[in-house]
Amino acid sequence: MIFLYLLILVPISLTLAYLTKASPTVIFITSILAIIPLAVWIQRGTEQAAQRTGPSIGGLLNISFGNAAELVLALFVLSAGNVGVVKAQITGSIIGNSLLGLGLAIVIGTWGKEKLTFNKNQAGLLSTLLMLVLIGLLLPAIFDITERDIINAPNALALDESLSLAVSIVLIGLYIANLIYTLVTHHDIFSTGNEKKKIGNIRIVEDPWPLWKSLLILAAATAVTALEAELVSSSLEATAASLGITTFFLGVIVLAVIGNAAEYLSAVYFAKKGDMDLVMQITVGSTVQVALFVAPLLVLVSYALGNPMDLVFNNPIELISIAGVAFIVNAISKDGEVTWFEGALLIGIYILFGIAFFLVTPG
Repeated sequence: MIFLYLLILVPISLTLAYLTKASPTVIFITSILAIIPLAVWIQRGTEQAAQRTGPSIGGLLNISFGNAAELVLALFVLSAGNVGVVKAQITGSIIGNSLLGLGLAIVIGTWGKEKLTFNKNQAGLLSTLLMLVLIGLLLPAIFDITERDIINAPNALALDESLSLAVSIVLIGLYIANLIYTLVTHHDIFSTGNEKKKIGNIRIVEDPWPLWKSLLILAAATAVTALEAELVSSSLEATAASLGITTFFLGVIVLAVIGNAAEYLSAVYFAKKGDMDLVMQITVGSTVQVALFVAPLLVLVSYALGNPMDLVFNNPIELISIAGVAFIVNAISKDGEVTWFEGALLIGIYILFGIAFFLVTPG
């Protein structure tokens, strides 16, 4: 119910942007906060529609709207030519979901309990996919270093873009294959005592809305999110200059956290109920979706927007953080159980990365 009240931020932000002379910083803050309740309503609409349409269509809805708020935000930032900020947002989503989101869920979920358990098969597959993510994002960076610094190729940029396009197509194909594997051909391997409560990483509710209502809310929330995302994009650089921080930091921390806030809240909610399988799907599963679907999709769409984006992450801290996520999640998921201390470790590592991102020199 609180997210119904938080929708008041939407008219406030739009009024400040179009009817007053509010500063870009004020517009940025109100618009970015308005995206949080909108993301929650997009998520609720997806959950409700998924139960009415069944596992197959529900899986497609998850692809389309699972990261809708984040995708819309990234598209507007990309259309403004801030490719570096979009890459930073991708990095922030990967580490934020698997470190901050999962860490908070574990700490709060295990409060007063010795531990929480989860399906090792499911967690093992997610860990494997994270390793795939690491390879997919490391390859363009290493290729770029080879072409520019070792071979000194004159057409290095064109080669980077060609490789990124190829990697993007392969990653999207593997993501679709993963959906078929987990939802259709080998669903029984990943089933638990709670398998009737979810479709993929979408929670199934007891008394779903009519399909027309779910789709209407999805469409309305997504459309308004687009309006807010445009305001965020247009005020991004002025806000960074006003606050004395880099647009990179805004992308990797602020945009990423806000874009995934709905997932964090859902993860904490289900962790308190002891459903760690769904928590892993919401957090680590969302990380996989961002890296295997959202990021490659942005690369493909960037050409239509006239601002080609590659998957070359030149900042070593970004690459280290992504690699760290892959190895850390693999380590904590091996035994099929977690304690509050492991959650605290994840949060602590996220804070360390956040400090490094704050201090990093622009460019």
